Amino acid sequence: MDAFWNFFVELMGPLGPYFALGFVGLFLVAGAAFMFLNQPEDPLAKLHKREKEESRKKAAREPNLPSLRQKETGPNLDKYKTFLEPQDQEAFSSIQLKLVQAGYRMKSAVRTFHFAQLALALGGLFFGVFYTAVLASEMTMQSALIAILVPAGAGYYLPTYWIERRRQTRQANLEEAFPDALDLLLVCVEAGQSLDQSILRVSAELKPGFPDLAEEFSIVANEMRAGKDRVAVLRDMGERAGAQDISSFVTVLIQSASFGTSISDALRIYSNEMRDKRVMRAEEKANTLPTKMTLGTMMFTLPPLMIILIGPSIYDIYLTLVVGQ
Repeated sequence: MDAFWNFFVELMGPLGPYFALGFVGLFLVAGAAFMFLNQPEDPLAKLHKREKEESRKKAAREPNLPSLRQKETGPNLDKYKTFLEPQDQEAFSSIQLKLVQAGYRMKSAVRTFHFAQLALALGGLFFGVFYTAVLASEMTMQSALIAILVPAGAGYYLPTYWIERRRQTRQANLEEAFPDALDLLLVCVEAGQSLDQSILRVSAELKPGFPDLAEEFSIVANEMRAGKDRVAVLRDMGERAGAQDISSFVTVLIQSASFGTSISDALRIYSNEMRDKRVMRAEEKANTLPTKMTLGTMMFTLPPLMIILIGPSIYDIYLTLVVGQ
């Protein structure tokens, strides 16, 4: 590596190695772009494009009809799906489940996620090369490599961090809204409505305050009305949500339907447990608050107090030892 570095320094000056790395990177990116842009268009992609155009024309003729599918946003990456999507079905299903739990249910969510990783990594790489080229005379080879690779790695892992944060936030929102949803569902069931009608009514009532849970209930109601098996619909809901409370609720409903017990009784018992669990969560947060405040109290209260108490004595000792001499 040192011989390579010294060769380009002697050939093109102090910036020679950075220019060489930049040229190699540009050549690889240009070659990959040329290969992907010259690929023949997939016949299936043509069919999808034609269907989208027909659906767009139909929506323009009937603008008041609601859409049950999540709209596709972002760049059209169907041509590069073999490059951007994992070929291993297990890896594809794993990342797709995480994206669904984060709220991204589009068909192109997986390839958009990998495209964001690739684009941010290349952007971080170019930024690192530019930064090291500006400060080349003041940096060693090790520092230059770190300055190039760290932004690229940060750009690559930034979408993963974003998806995980969105997933955790969405699960917290679902768990917070779920006890209220169970109470509304119990009221609807005891009023004589079926479970399908109750779920649809609860989704409409929860939409202003808890849109994430309302969206999940709306998907469940639409799938049931489409004729899908109720057990499969409920299991899909628990898998999409990823929250322990909703998974347990799904298990309760499936067992109630399997054994023929009353759904209202199961909902009443489970809603009481969810209310108690929400109170316990609030008490747990309140009990951990003094522990979290201890560090802040020690940092911002004890130093001024020690200065006030010990400061005059230290000043008197200083006068006695220095000025008294």
